[in-house]
Amino acid sequence: MKRTEATAKPFIKWAGGKGQLLSQLDEHLPQQLDGRPFTYVEPFVGGGAMLFHMLKKHPEIRRAVINDINEYLVTAYRVIKEQPQELIERLSALERQYYASDSEEAKKAFYLGAREIFNEEKLDDIDRAKYLIFLNRTCFNGLYRENAKGKFNVPFGRYLHPTICNAETILADSEALNRANVTILNGDFSETLNYLDENGMNFVYFDPPYRPLNTTSSFNSYVKEEFNDKEQIRLRNFSQELNGRLGVYWMLSNSDCSAKNPEDTFFETIYNDFYIHRVFASRAINANPTKRGKLTELLICNYMPEGYGLYAAEDRTPLNKIKK
Repeated sequence: MKRTEATAKPFIKWAGGKGQLLSQLDEHLPQQLDGRPFTYVEPFVGGGAMLFHMLKKHPEIRRAVINDINEYLVTAYRVIKEQPQELIERLSALERQYYASDSEEAKKAFYLGAREIFNEEKLDDIDRAKYLIFLNRTCFNGLYRENAKGKFNVPFGRYLHPTICNAETILADSEALNRANVTILNGDFSETLNYLDENGMNFVYFDPPYRPLNTTSSFNSYVKEEFNDKEQIRLRNFSQELNGRLGVYWMLSNSDCSAKNPEDTFFETIYNDFYIHRVFASRAINANPTKRGKLTELLICNYMPEGYGLYAAEDRTPLNKIKK
């Protein structure tokens, strides 16, 4: 495979992407990993911002394992790892066809046709990845969303000249995935338990679908299977199981519901035995522009990060009690 000097980064835009939080996440990694080989596991990989950051900045990673419940996203990761040149050729051809459309209406018709193919036709893995990336680059706000039947249903995005095929990023990502020999899984987050290193260090980063901040914000999954409070508690139980294993450190991101509603202490309650604090983030993916912008998110860890303070971002009120 041809080497590239480009930096590996997400090849797709994904709800909850961690690109602008990477420096804060990196600051809160467990000190126990410093300079020591470890296995990196990401059960909800999404767009992969944290994955590519970890692979670049932490060469001590001995093995990486990623998982996602979205089979089309996982297919794209596998194609990029194993068949990047073929993907670039097909995606570039699709990009040229789209650009040849001479009006917004023509582009919209092309988009809707591609969406129908993606939803209805049997495709090989390369074409499946090709259409996923194309739709992501040309749909409204870069969303991925499925209806109750599992069909992609995001409307046309009306972008004038979007970058659809970024060959340098695809090649850089492929190189990173192969260099670390990343294992790519498609299934429930709990299946990653079988891939932990029983004799060494492990770091697990959880970035599940976020819990809605209020009752009108209903989005809590990007596939037809809803990630509701029952699933959040199942994830908590899984993290507790990991906590009982020697050499397993984990960090989890989620929404800061109590910042919006002080009475909604869902996460403070279910993760009361762990370390919780707030970080500032910017959310760009929202159908309502007034709901985009700065807000706080929670970082929850089963270890005490360096410089950790159990205080809210603004009022310095203790967030929870240490029981470790």
